[in-house]
Amino acid sequence: MTPGGDKIIVALDVSNEKEALGLADVLQGHVGFFKVGLELIHSVGTGIVYKIVAGGGKVFLDCKLHDIPNTVAGAAKAVARLGVGMFNVHAMGGIEMMKAAAQAAAEGAASAGVPVPFILGVTMLTSLDQRAMNEELRVAGGVEDQVAHLARLATTAGLDGVVASPHEISAIRRAVPGIRAIVTPGVRPAWAASQDQKRVLTPGEAIRQGASYLVIGRPLTRPPHNIGGPVSAARAVAAEIVAACDSRGC
Repeated sequence: MTPGGDKIIVALDVSNEKEALGLADVLQGHVGFFKVGLELIHSVGTGIVYKIVAGGGKVFLDCKLHDIPNTVAGAAKAVARLGVGMFNVHAMGGIEMMKAAAQAAAEGAASAGVPVPFILGVTMLTSLDQRAMNEELRVAGGVEDQVAHLARLATTAGLDGVVASPHEISAIRRAVPGIRAIVTPGVRPAWAASQDQKRVLTPGEAIRQGASYLVIGRPLTRPPHNIGGPVSAARAVAAEIVAACDSRGC
């Protein structure tokens, strides 16, 4: 594994199996996880998870489960049987829903003879800012306070960690000192455009704040020409992570 690469989750935000498996093959050994999201899973089905795992990759299934507890429990059990390393649920679904997901995932993994995956609670999407949270969603208060509150709910429910913007990492660490994992999207190298995410930091900044894993998509899968291909981009990000870890002591 490329030093620092184990903290990278590359988002396979593509719509066809050939491209997804090609990226997984090229980046194997340079990143820690491959994120299979809604676009890919709805385009090609769950078989893509088995193929990535069979090739030696670890999968973060970004399914964002959010429904009544019984329905989420059934879905979580099925997801765990796929052999994924991580998956997520919306923390806004509440404690009972998250508890149901954790229990069902353990049962599903046991029935399939695979390790129990990490379960993460999604706090606030990185496409949302203060105005959208207050005015569109009508959630009062500040983004940081809301994210910290949802992180406490997730850990109370028995989840392993949360998905949150890098800007809220410090608040989560203060609110839940023993949290096992903070997975941060909204991470963009200085040489990449921020695109449709609003609350972003560079990889080094996110690691120094206390992130456990960084979700990075287009800067790795479609890097600028001056950076090179996906492997060169992954190595550049990994080097930035190593430097940040050296200063933070992670």
